[in-house]
Amino acid sequence: MNWNNKNVLITGISGFVGAYLAEELIKNEANVYGLVRRRSDGSIPKNIKNHNLQGKYTEITGDLTDFSAVEAALKESEPDYIFHLAAQSFVPQSFDNPTDTEDNNSKGTNNILEAMRVTDCDGRMVFAGSSEEYGLVFSSKQQYDQAIKQYGTIFPDIVDGKIDELPISETNPLRPMSPYAVSKVYGDYLSRNYYHSYDVDTVVSRAFNHEGAGRGNMFVTSVVTNQVMQLKMGLADKITIGNVNAFRDWTHVNDIVNGYMTLAMKANSGDVYNQGSMRTNSILSYILLSLKQAGYEVNSIRTFNDDKKIDNPAEMNDDKYYGVSFDKTKVDSMLLDDEVEYNIADKGILVDTGDKDIRIEFNPDRFRPAEVPILFSNTEKIQKLGVIPKHSVMDIIDDQLDYYLDTNNQ
Repeated sequence: MNWNNKNVLITGISGFVGAYLAEELIKNEANVYGLVRRRSDGSIPKNIKNHNLQGKYTEITGDLTDFSAVEAALKESEPDYIFHLAAQSFVPQSFDNPTDTEDNNSKGTNNILEAMRVTDCDGRMVFAGSSEEYGLVFSSKQQYDQAIKQYGTIFPDIVDGKIDELPISETNPLRPMSPYAVSKVYGDYLSRNYYHSYDVDTVVSRAFNHEGAGRGNMFVTSVVTNQVMQLKMGLADKITIGNVNAFRDWTHVNDIVNGYMTLAMKANSGDVYNQGSMRTNSILSYILLSLKQAGYEVNSIRTFNDDKKIDNPAEMNDDKYYGVSFDKTKVDSMLLDDEVEYNIADKGILVDTGDKDIRIEFNPDRFRPAEVPILFSNTEKIQKLGVIPKHSVMDIIDDQLDYYLDTNNQ
């Protein structure tokens, strides 16, 4: 991929992914422009400093919700490519403040597309959609029956009695379960609408969870690894967490950045591509593997109520689930097989490390009003463009633990 002297506009350049992407594009000699909000204190965003981007890109001050500012940014940057990454991306916050999420995500995307139309921009925009758009995905009749009992109705309902919707392909039904997810569905459809209606060159990426050093402290992988490192340093005596049953498809941020850059160069206009790792692991596994990578033994786990004991819960296997072999723990397999489930009544989990028990305490306030139980990507479509993830879950955990070795990042 030849990025030499290409003009690239990144919205959200000071965000987690934006800074990684900017660093890689600058290495490839692209002319990078970044649309950023004016900061009242004049400080340099942390991600910009962490990636040593000062003076290496052209900063354009503006707000996505201000159409005139967006139009001016396009005229100044004359982009060959636009990566529209800026968003309010924290799912719990979207429940707390759905209007802010709508303004930033939906209106912001609308402004980008309309500005591309009115300025006759012939660049390509890669829209950062999300796996959260898929939302409620069914993996078994038991899960489907539970969802019907909880929600009363499901739309779109299952098709032709097909209960197993995993792994998730681009043609899966969209059942967003949060204001954030709904805002991303809006941007997803609008991006494709502008292609079909006005021939604005757009591509939609539906990236599954992407993680690494510098991930925001409020996101679950950082919540876990930060607390594990605080335990290791003697700064904490327990881990506090929400729902540990949820499964996520975690991909290293560098693999996602490679995917974005490939989509910009090779994807079909107006098309949708999943980005992910084609594996799924529980939040409980992420905690246990983080403890192991931090040097703790994980001999067994049991609940605070002294039941649901599992020996060697972090033991790895690559057994097939949903037709795919992937790395997972023993407790992942048991959760997927419905052999065990953890709830608020369990209060928490004790991890036997040999020397002492580590407490994983459940915090009811960290449970979502509407949960997405499992995300597991089918990435065969983007693989045909040459995108193959190189990093394991352990690589992600190691990078995050190393990041939190610096107490300034805690």
